[in-house]
Amino acid sequence: MTGLADFGAQMTRIAGEMRAQSDDTEAFLRSMTRYAVDAVDQAEFATVTLVANGQIETPVIVGDLGGEADRLQQELGEGPCVRAAVDDVTIWIDDMTAETRWPRFTERAAALGLRSMACFCLYIDGDGFGALNLHSTRPYAFTEESRTIGELFAAHAATAFAAVKEKQQLHAALHTRDVIGQAKGMIMERYKLDATAAFALLARLSQDANIKLAEVAAQIVEAGPEA
Repeated sequence: MTGLADFGAQMTRIAGEMRAQSDDTEAFLRSMTRYAVDAVDQAEFATVTLVANGQIETPVIVGDLGGEADRLQQELGEGPCVRAAVDDVTIWIDDMTAETRWPRFTERAAALGLRSMACFCLYIDGDGFGALNLHSTRPYAFTEESRTIGELFAAHAATAFAAVKEKQQLHAALHTRDVIGQAKGMIMERYKLDATAAFALLARLSQDANIKLAEVAAQIVEAGPEA
């Protein structure tokens, strides 16, 4: 396991790699989760839990038992991963057989062979929440040092995750601008309108159809200049 003295520099490098290499959220989450299992001693499995609009999802699973733990929490609507995400706290379970919180979950998780868990809040974005979760088949698997490393990892990963989302939003905005520009140009050419009038026509079509301006523009571009 990487020592704490070197961990900050390593995480800065990893976060930079993930920001540079990943253009979509799911790919980023997969990379981040694999790094976490390698970085934290005794971590055997890992998941990312997302909570949004009352729904619990697990887009990334490293190891079957980690996936089963998240599946149980989806079924029960509660558990340590969900609580870490929603409450922005770090939660760990030293021994699943002795844990008194979430008794329905812990009993069934222990039956699967899970003994220790560490759950770190990953991000909070509006009504969406996320947690990075590490699992082990050994009781008392996560030491204070490994918990500290997990929290540092989650903090760096959250920063990189925010950068990825910002990059996605920028790409989406640029794409939308391009599509609207193409549609406006096609309208100007076909109906002999200036740029202002062409945009006003797009806006009127959007209002009348009760759909977003970008969707109207995409339909016009897809239909082509002769439509």
